[in-house]
Amino acid sequence: MNRKTSGALSAIFLAAGLSLAAASHAAPAAHQHDAHAAHPAPETLQLNEGKKWETDEALRKSMSSIHKAVEASLHDIHENRLKPAGYGALASKVEGEVANIVANCKLEPKADAQLHLVVADLLAGAEQMAGKVKKAKREDGAVKVIGALEKYATYFNDPQFKPISH
Repeated sequence: MNRKTSGALSAIFLAAGLSLAAASHAAPAAHQHDAHAAHPAPETLQLNEGKKWETDEALRKSMSSIHKAVEASLHDIHENRLKPAGYGALASKVEGEVANIVANCKLEPKADAQLHLVVADLLAGAEQMAGKVKKAKREDGAVKVIGALEKYATYFNDPQFKPISH
């Protein structure tokens, strides 16, 4: 199995697990590391003693990639012109970048626990955009992803990252 296929499959399995956690309002568990497996995940995003959480290069790169993909589709989303295939492609992009984030997690445990909340929103939005949530609009999935990007900008130290203007 090549890396791209493996990453996509990882994202799908991760999305399935997180969507169950998000549906029950439980704290998401995108991945566990021995260093913080015993720590409970927070239920709401919080700053790190009034400061943004530190990030790493893989996280910054993937979040920027998600931002660019959403921003490129934003006009069509607002104009209700983005086709289901376009939403599907956007969902796949989000899932792939989340898989990269998860695979390359280097954050300290408390920052990682906070990131799980953003990742859960990204994956829930991707699931809606992909048409996997019955009676949910694909556009609402895009809104959820945009909200996750705004949360990332608010709670994580990524000086180059700016929320999407919409």
